[in-house]
This record gives sequence, C-alpha cells and structure tokens, in this order.
Amino acid sequence: MLSKKEIQEQRVRGYFIEATKELLKSEGLKSVSVRNIADKAGYSFATLYNYFKDAKDLVFLCVKDFREECSAYTASKSHSAVAGSRRLKAIISAYMEYFIQYPGVFDLFFNEKLSEIDRQGNTGGLVTSLLEELCEAEWQHCINKKLFSAREVAQKRAALLYGTTGLLTLYLNRCYPGSYEAFTKQAGHFIDQQLKQSS
Repeated sequence: MLSKKEIQEQRVRGYFIEATKELLKSEGLKSVSVRNIADKAGYSFATLYNYFKDAKDLVFLCVKDFREECSAYTASKSHSAVAGSRRLKAIISAYMEYFIQYPGVFDLFFNEKLSEIDRQGNTGGLVTSLLEELCEAEWQHCINKKLFSAREVAQKRAALLYGTTGLLTLYLNRCYPGSYEAFTKQAGHFIDQQLKQSS
C-alpha cells in the first residue's frame, strides 16, 4: 500500500504529465517549457524539478500516453467491423482521425526531431511502429485466410505508413485538400487501393 507521501507524489506527477499533454495537443512542442507546464499544472517551476529532470522527460512520457490514447481510440472505432480488410480500413481511418483531432500530437510524432527529447533512443520506433501494431492482428488474419501473402502484407504495411503520414502532413500543414470531406474521400480511396486483393 502506498503512503500518503507516495500518493501525493503520484498525483503531482500526474498533474505535470496532464499539463504537458494539454500543451502538446493544443499548441505543439514549441509551447512546452518548464514554466508553461508548471503554470498549467498550478505549481511553481521549481516543484517540477522535484519530480522530473526537465521538460523532455515529460514529453517522452506523453509520447507513450498518446500512443495508448490512439490505440484506445482506434479500438473503439473499429471493434465492430468485420475482421480482415474491413477492420483494417476502420483501424487505419480511426488512426488518421485521431491525428486530425490532435494536430499537435501529429506534429510531435512526425514533424519534430524526436532525437532532441529522446535520451533512450527508442522514441522514433514507438512512433513509427504504432500503425503496424494497431493492424497486426488483422494482417495476420488476412495471411491466415490467404487474402494476402506475407510479402504483400509487408509491402502494404510500408505503403500505408508512408501514405497515411503523407496524407496527414499535406492536410494538416498545407490544407490540401481544401476540406475535411475531400481529405476523408482521398484517404478512403488510398486505403481501399492498398487493401485491394491482387487479381
């Protein structure tokens, strides 16, 4: 059982993590500083140093939390879809929706230099493996049902990672295409093309 002091420490750490997540979601990495985090959490910046080495430690923890959030979001949006290609499309579409809702998280994952916040050297892998991990069971289902070969799946995985990242980058950073409706139509067409079986 945790002591009162340990409970208090966990609570304060949680306030700092939530404050960092809010800043990242709304304003992006450029807004994250020890002072801004502390202000948002309602504590002095000196207090933050009692719990974390610096703001980079908090950002790294947020990357992990955002992965979990995205995973939960995609699961909630895709669980009722039929296994295989339909569920893959639902997962990939929900993955893209998550980043549309939180462009600051997309910027953190795909536009910022993660090497600047990553002391352990594995943040890039956490980010780039997310879509693959979300789709893993469905890809395996497709292989088992002989819808796609393992080689085809490897190619489709790569194409979907590059394609979804490119589509999101163009839409979020360059407003291309010009409307959300046009974006979802283009994204849906791209996903359908990738999930099409060879003749």
